Amino acid sequence: MEENLLSIKNAALSLILDAKDDKMLEEIKLQFLGRSGQLTLAIKEITKVPVEERKEIGILANEVKQTIEEALNEQEKILSKKRKQIIFERIDVTNPSVKPPLGHLHLVTQAIEEISAIFSKIGFERVRYPEVEWDWYSFGALNFPQNHPARDEWETFFIKESPHEKYGAMLLTPHTSSGQIREMERKKPPIRMLNIAKTYRRQSDISHVPMFHQFEGLVVDKDIAITHLKGTLDYFVRSFFGKDRKSRIRPYHFQFTEPSFEVDVSCGVCNGKGCKVCKAGWLELGGAGMVHPNVLRAGKIDPNEYSGFAFGFGPERCMMMKEGLKIEDLRILYSNNLDFLEQF
Repeated sequence: MEENLLSIKNAALSLILDAKDDKMLEEIKLQFLGRSGQLTLAIKEITKVPVEERKEIGILANEVKQTIEEALNEQEKILSKKRKQIIFERIDVTNPSVKPPLGHLHLVTQAIEEISAIFSKIGFERVRYPEVEWDWYSFGALNFPQNHPARDEWETFFIKESPHEKYGAMLLTPHTSSGQIREMERKKPPIRMLNIAKTYRRQSDISHVPMFHQFEGLVVDKDIAITHLKGTLDYFVRSFFGKDRKSRIRPYHFQFTEPSFEVDVSCGVCNGKGCKVCKAGWLELGGAGMVHPNVLRAGKIDPNEYSGFAFGFGPERCMMMKEGLKIEDLRILYSNNLDFLEQF
């Protein structure tokens, strides 16, 4: 029995040392330690050994089993190390790595960054004010009367929160114009502000979304006139849409500017001559005007000493007019449709 155990050990060790891969090691393990393995069957035969020899034979059997198991583990480590070495030798570390696929900025974000860069060149400071705002900043300080339709809950998202004793109801800001008051509170003239932020209105159809972006420009200083506003608008239009494009202003009405204007940009398809896209050579861009004296007073600025102008446009609209995108439903800009988004 003793000779049989030693013979099994030697045979197993010899095969283990010659094993070239994990598959061979697994076969050797089954051959000697499996349910029908040579060592397993030999251990079952110990019951036939004379009682006085069983203890010694049992100890030897355990030693043989332990020796085989240790040899299997050691050979497995050796083979693993060899595999890693082979892989390393096959890799040319001087080759450039394979970069993971990367996305890109959303097309609206791209437009916002371009707009910010354009206005920064003429001294506008980029700011951003709260999206959750008080009625005072969104309406009251901007010269809106209490019964104005914009204050209706069907137009504005009001928040179920106790009204502030001074600033009124809490709401999701419907326009970036609230930043005008906060900027005048933050610093005194001269002011050149560009406020770009998300805004919210209760509108959802093919040409409106409940959440969209606006960028608001505000300039306050001594002797600011309409000519400064028109020059700034022309500069933006030519910088963003191209050197051949022009802007024009038309009389309009906004609560927080006086006089107020709608701003148009010349059509990029026909260069202002008139076509199927624009009908008369112009496309509506947004609103602008001279800051109302009541708004200056709300911002604690004396309208007898200072004047200013403001304008507000949508980056989405500017981007669509620039690129000539024929989007049938504006909501696709904020969808997860990769077929659409990956084009930009």
